[in-house]
Amino acid sequence: MSPYLRVLIVEDSEDDTLLVLRELRRGGYTVDYVRVDTPAAMQAVLDQQSWDIVIADYNMPAFSAPEALKLLQSRKLDLPFIIVSGTIGEEIAVAAMKAGAHDYLIKGNLARLVPAVERELREAQERHKRHSAERALQESEERFRQLAENIIEMVFWMSDPGERQRLYVSPAYENIWGRSRESLYANFMEWLEAIHPQDRQHIETVFFEQSLAGTYDEEYRIIRPDGSLRWIRDRGFPIRDKSGEPYRVVGIAEDISDRKLAEQQIREQAALLDVATDAIFVQDLEQHLLFWNKGAERLYGWEAAEVLGRSAESLVYKSEETLPPFEAIQTILAAEGKWQGELQQVTKDGKKIIVESRWTLVRDVAGNSKSILIVNTDITAKKQLEAQFLRTQRLESLGTLASGIAHDFNNILTPILAIAQLLPLKFPKLDENTQELLRMLEGSAKRGGDLVTQILSFSRRGVEGSRTIVQTKHLLLDVAQIAQRTFPKSIETQTNIAPNLWTVFADATQLHQVLMNLTVNARDAMPDGGILEISAENLWVDESYARMHVDAEVGSYIVITITDTGCGIPPEIMDRIFDPFFTTKEVGKGTGLGLSTVIGIIKSHCGFVNVYSEMGKGSRFQVYLPSSQLTETPAATDVELPNGHGELILVVDDEVTICQITKSTLESHNYKVLTASDGIEALALYAQYKDEISVVLIDLMMPGIDGSTTILTLQRMNPHVQIIAMSGLMSNWTTAQKRSFGIQYFLSKPFTAQALLSTLREVRDS
Repeated sequence: MSPYLRVLIVEDSEDDTLLVLRELRRGGYTVDYVRVDTPAAMQAVLDQQSWDIVIADYNMPAFSAPEALKLLQSRKLDLPFIIVSGTIGEEIAVAAMKAGAHDYLIKGNLARLVPAVERELREAQERHKRHSAERALQESEERFRQLAENIIEMVFWMSDPGERQRLYVSPAYENIWGRSRESLYANFMEWLEAIHPQDRQHIETVFFEQSLAGTYDEEYRIIRPDGSLRWIRDRGFPIRDKSGEPYRVVGIAEDISDRKLAEQQIREQAALLDVATDAIFVQDLEQHLLFWNKGAERLYGWEAAEVLGRSAESLVYKSEETLPPFEAIQTILAAEGKWQGELQQVTKDGKKIIVESRWTLVRDVAGNSKSILIVNTDITAKKQLEAQFLRTQRLESLGTLASGIAHDFNNILTPILAIAQLLPLKFPKLDENTQELLRMLEGSAKRGGDLVTQILSFSRRGVEGSRTIVQTKHLLLDVAQIAQRTFPKSIETQTNIAPNLWTVFADATQLHQVLMNLTVNARDAMPDGGILEISAENLWVDESYARMHVDAEVGSYIVITITDTGCGIPPEIMDRIFDPFFTTKEVGKGTGLGLSTVIGIIKSHCGFVNVYSEMGKGSRFQVYLPSSQLTETPAATDVELPNGHGELILVVDDEVTICQITKSTLESHNYKVLTASDGIEALALYAQYKDEISVVLIDLMMPGIDGSTTILTLQRMNPHVQIIAMSGLMSNWTTAQKRSFGIQYFLSKPFTAQALLSTLREVRDS
């Protein structure tokens, strides 16, 4: 297909026009042409359509080629312009070419026309491409200029590293650097001189080595003329020539001072969070962990690198039983933005903990829920102390109830026991059957008294027996020997007792009872066999340890540990095991007083008990007793009791039966007796017989004027009065109180005739 050519012919001769057209068609073109011979006609056709080329006769009567060329140029049209003339001098042709004509031909030699047209069309196309590229470049440069000069947060720059010259820098430079662009254009080194001395050498090196390679991306500090410091992030990108070689660098420098300040604040805040003792972590709405502070690492044992991205639920909750009500918490968070409560959790090593948890919903700037900030405080020790305190309160309340019952019960048992002992003395010729019945009565009364004593022991209101310096090592070895001989062969007994174990000031009989109760419980927990370990060691309890245990005080202790590998104690009953009459054993196999007696005896010795147990693995009971660190003393032997020598004894008790049986017992052993049923009667009798009364035997718990008030009044009447106090509740009077009142003798109800007469003998001999 022939190429299409639109030709504007400026010619006044029709014949010459036909010659030109014939030559073009011979050259293979399909020609669309218009011939004009005046400026007006040329203007008109230029307005009507676009043209590919202009062919003009040089000399015409009304219009010439130079005039046509000027008209074309005035229209700023870049079209090939070829002059065709009959005759033209060389000077005229050169002048036409200088004026803008692209070629000239002689009408007599049109053979050059087609090649000239082809050449000029090619050159016109090249010029058009070049002009389009230049216009695009100009437009791009203009857009870049407007962009660069209107963005004040960043500095756009262009440099020639080889020549060490800044070719362009945007106006933002003056605002950020505080220096003029003109000074930078004049002195490239001004940029380096503004960089902080500690950063300058590094930046100078990497800029000239890396900017042309496309790897220049640095952060550095600059010092402004006013002395202020700014942080800059500077990035460079190479510009390459046609051969791909970099020859210039363009870049962006931005002020990142605010970001650096924020990062510093974040680091400081993170450091504060890490110093915090609380566990602080952040999770997204799907419970994936986003932040985990040092406090969380310390509490849970998980390093931050181990947990980030993982589910908090799978890490700190052992089972569905301990899972918090997430749906309820989410509802409260959505409504109030925060939630607070106590949660049961586990650490990495499986240790159970209790935390006070505070949840805060974090929202983004649009108000949408983004994440949850959780602050957990370990309150495990606090909850344990609360449990110990509540258990102590419960035991004290039960002890108060039991002591009231025991007081009345002791008052009932005392005359029964005394009568059972007195009747054989009054009637020595009783038949054997009657004497056996009296012995049975005496034994039953004693067992009843022992039961009351055991009930009172758990509440620290029991009888305070004879206390001496005791080396518990002997007791422990004795208990271990009993266990080895009497326990099933399937139970292996082991001992681990410190060779230098300290002594304690204690009632050896009561401690023996404690140890037997604990070892028997351990045996019962191992019906299929196991290991019973009895150990003891010395321990210094410091302030930190004492704060963790309600009953502990700073000082030296011995710790006796009874460990079994039995079935363990269910967690749900752990808080009740020291309650009196509570037992898990079958009916008839346990009274429920074993552990309550243990806790009562140990507390009466100013000690405390800790229990650790795990189902299926066994239990460990630790008994803490204050050490004495004195030498063990041998127990005193009993001395035979003589009768009285006719001394007058004043017996004071609100229970008539006790007064009567005590009177009978004393009179049968050569004592004279006066009785009073209350404090007022006692004071009246003492005032009347003060010089004759040798000893006052008085109950501490009486209605009206109680025993302590009566004793104080008696001592005012006679500072040297000899007093024996009686009570079924030893806790009513401590050792210090007895000493402060000058009372050295005490009878625990129910008492035997032997105890009564022995105590009177001690008073008489003193």
